[in-house]
Amino acid sequence: MRVSETVTRPESDRLPREIYVLVGASFLIAIGFGLIGPALPNFAASFDVGVTAASFVVSAFALVRLAFAPASGRLVTRFGERPVYLWGLSIVAVGTLACALAADYWQLLLFRSASGVGSTMFTVSAIGLLIRISPPRLRGRASGLWGTSFLLGGIAGPVLGSGLVAVSLRAPFLAYGLALVLTTLLVWWQLRHSELASRPPDEDVPAMTFRQALRHPTYRAALASNLANGWVVLGVRMSLIPLFVTAVLAKDASFTGIALAVFAAANAAVMLLAGRFADRRGRKPPAVAGLALLAVGTVLMGVTSDPWVFLAASLVAGVGSGGVNPSQNAAVADVLGAKARGGSVLAGFQMAADVGAVVGPLAAGAIAEQWSYGVAFAVTGGMAALAFVLWLLARETLPPSHDSEHTAQDVATEDCCPEARGRG
Repeated sequence: MRVSETVTRPESDRLPREIYVLVGASFLIAIGFGLIGPALPNFAASFDVGVTAASFVVSAFALVRLAFAPASGRLVTRFGERPVYLWGLSIVAVGTLACALAADYWQLLLFRSASGVGSTMFTVSAIGLLIRISPPRLRGRASGLWGTSFLLGGIAGPVLGSGLVAVSLRAPFLAYGLALVLTTLLVWWQLRHSELASRPPDEDVPAMTFRQALRHPTYRAALASNLANGWVVLGVRMSLIPLFVTAVLAKDASFTGIALAVFAAANAAVMLLAGRFADRRGRKPPAVAGLALLAVGTVLMGVTSDPWVFLAASLVAGVGSGGVNPSQNAAVADVLGAKARGGSVLAGFQMAADVGAVVGPLAAGAIAEQWSYGVAFAVTGGMAALAFVLWLLARETLPPSHDSEHTAQDVATEDCCPEARGRG
């Protein structure tokens, strides 16, 4: 047994090949999101509908993602991560290609909404695959690499998409749909014989329930930080900042682009470092520090009228978000355990971000309209501050050097049967 441990230990310091397959797929998927981003509202408006109807095509995708997340979790638990991942990619590919051929507004709305179903399927299953494939003590690094690839793809996508829009409003959808078909085939080809990515046929580990996971304080903290991250990064950053730049800073859209780029660059620069730190020193320190910076940077953005201070605040908030992401993802993986049989746990975690992305812009916009932008940014920063407090109360979940794990199922057992703790 000791010889076997000596042989396998060095391999635990390297990420498996399958991780890089998922990272590459994440980059291509994110580029596609960016490709269609500049075209979607204008494409909807080309069918002679109003601004509200054109905007709803964008919102419908997020709403369907949110509504279908629990079903996606059950599919992952029932069929495994790899099949659901490939099904999800295929659905988005077909839905996107159908958008390119839409003959009216209602067809576009239907096909884009259907793409939301596939999107939540491959998102939830991708997190499960990362957990299953990543060595326990390299989960932060794997999450950081995966998140960075998606972020970089999201930055590159709009640049390419703006060029395709000049050709045709349908061209980005056609390009993204074909790219998704190729990505699906690539992932299937690379993972079809992977033992790491497949669920053993004799695996009899019971699926972890969402209620069991909620008993773990670190999972509750991860839900709160993902809600805050969705609220700030996916919601308010994209909806409120452009309005604030115009109304308060008296700058044009080009300055908005600079501010968003500063945030994204800081996010990308920190994410890999935060993931490595989370693997070496623990999940809590980068999560706590990141949430503190995210809260401070967000509040500061709303109280300044100086463009340079605003850019500095965007930088601080970007660094904070980059510190949170790998840490919370790795912590959820620790709570779930290497077997990763917990589709409802993964779906709940993903839904937290989606809720933030949907509710955040609506709440912040209403607050800004009723009171002020400063209050809206303060409330947004308060979401990060609340998650900061929950992370202070959370347990450290980084597995020790012998790679044993203390999952939420263990916590549930201890809560229900305290005598089990003594026997352990």
